[in-house]
Amino acid sequence: MSTNSLLKSDSYVSKTGRSLISGFIGGLAGTAVKSLIEQFLPVRKVEQRSAQIKIVDDLSTKITGTPISTQNEALAEQLVSLPVGGSLGAAYGYGKKDRLGLRPMDGVIFGATTWASTHETSLPIMGLEPKPTDVPIRMQMNELFAHVAFGITTELVRHYLEKQLRD
Repeated sequence: MSTNSLLKSDSYVSKTGRSLISGFIGGLAGTAVKSLIEQFLPVRKVEQRSAQIKIVDDLSTKITGTPISTQNEALAEQLVSLPVGGSLGAAYGYGKKDRLGLRPMDGVIFGATTWASTHETSLPIMGLEPKPTDVPIRMQMNELFAHVAFGITTELVRHYLEKQLRD
């Protein structure tokens, strides 16, 4: 059985494969849009390092004994953001495998819950970001907006690719 015929069938394996692939690529596209928005809308104070950079910096220090260089911070940030975004997109795609059709509101909810479960809870708990009460509301809203754009983009790309793989 060819990959093409496998993806076009209506079996559980085919639906799962289509949904994971389309969701993963949608998550990568969503991450790119989110990163672009964050270039124009501040989501943290200038002197504050992102959670992604803190993670890679800590890993680099443990492995090599030295932190990442300042000129490599943008690359380091994407080395965390892209796999996380793709993985979140794949999980989102899997959850949508039995729901055909474009539902932008699902993307809004996905992006907003991703923001709430990371920037408002888990990252501050892990000490990677300040508590929400210590972040200016404007920056929180910018971050929420970027995450909603991530979710909508993930949904749009996921829907398009899933349809292309199915048809």
